[in-house]
Amino acid sequence: MAVKKKIGTVISSKMTSTRIVLVKEKVFHKQYKKVILIAKRYPVQDIESASRLGDQVLIVKIPKISKTKSWRLQNIIKKVSN
Repeated sequence: MAVKKKIGTVISSKMTSTRIVLVKEKVFHKQYKKVILIAKRYPVQDIESASRLGDQVLIVKIPKISKTKSWRLQNIIKKVSN
């Protein structure tokens, strides 16, 4: 089975070793034949606290760590200059 990967933006870095990442995806609606934008927030494990607010990151699906966390930060694609 392939590893699920998503690209998103860090929108919250208030918790220790956890980031909230917003992932936006375009999906084709079968009934209405339109492209719709779906935005979803994922709690992500970031042990080193390397990412900051606004960074674009790559996240990977892992076995559940806690009640809500099942994604891990793989790398930072684009850092925010600050």
